Amino acid sequence: MYILLSLLMLALMVGAIIDIMRRDDSEVKFLPKIAWVLIAVLIPLGGLLWFLLGREYNGSGVSLPRMARRERAPRRPQTPSAPARPTDTRSTEQQIADLDREIEEWRLRAEIEKRRREGGESDPV
Repeated sequence: MYILLSLLMLALMVGAIIDIMRRDDSEVKFLPKIAWVLIAVLIPLGGLLWFLLGREYNGSGVSLPRMARRERAPRRPQTPSAPARPTDTRSTEQQIADLDREIEEWRLRAEIEKRRREGGESDPV
């Protein structure tokens, strides 16, 4: 019988610690979450204290899942965000080929500019 009672108290403590850690800070009453964890671990009926005193329940007495709680919260006005960055739909091979063409174009421009300078200096006008 003592083993069953000990297992029940251990399950209550573990359940309370898990519940404390999953709660938002706004759903914890009277003390910070770390204090409730310490109470649940150090006091034999600390888990029971958590479920009776420390936990915020909604009107029905049952906690809603996190998604439902977020939907109930008043929505803040959305601030305009930065425009989405354009995504490149080309394959890696296509991107490399485009870069190669661009490099070749810059090399040819540099060569043309060099020939203009060489040709312009030799003409005595």
